[in-house]
Amino acid sequence: MNYEQIEILILDKLQNELPQHLSYHSVSHVKDVIAATMFLAAEEGVSDEAFILLKTAALFHDTGFLHGAQEHERKSCEIARQYLPEYGYEQEQIEQICGMIMATKIPQDPKNHLEEILADADLDYLGRDDFFTIGDRLYEELSMFGIVNTEEDWNRLQERFLERHHYFTATSIRLRKDKKQEHLNKIKAKL
Repeated sequence: MNYEQIEILILDKLQNELPQHLSYHSVSHVKDVIAATMFLAAEEGVSDEAFILLKTAALFHDTGFLHGAQEHERKSCEIARQYLPEYGYEQEQIEQICGMIMATKIPQDPKNHLEEILADADLDYLGRDDFFTIGDRLYEELSMFGIVNTEEDWNRLQERFLERHHYFTATSIRLRKDKKQEHLNKIKAKL
């Protein structure tokens, strides 16, 4: 598997081809998810091969936005299936990667440990200090799509989302759960 080469290609493709109005689902989000994935994979003690598969899934998880937001996870899998064989990934590995990508679909429903890691990495920011900064980018994007119209709509959406969300890995539960609850309490105080 040649992760380094595919990373260069995909990050360049995302940088040049993602619609500019995607203020949240951007290259910086993909890089953030890759970093969170690498951290969680190390903390959760995954094997070297699984580590590469996880990084690859993180790299591809939102490439479907190149073809629109609707069913972007499925589209991301199609893109992964198109590119990865050329970079030394076997069919079974590609299917594992697609399982991880599909585990990021909301509501998240991971089926194994690797899928849990990517699901948690994708929403890692919910329990971090930069939650409100990153959330502002998502608010801007959802406003542009007409999904939320006011700050109150946004806060109610966040309240519902944070109440329903839960982390899966022991690492995310230990390191992110309490801070996520703090953010929820701050949002509730605004309503």
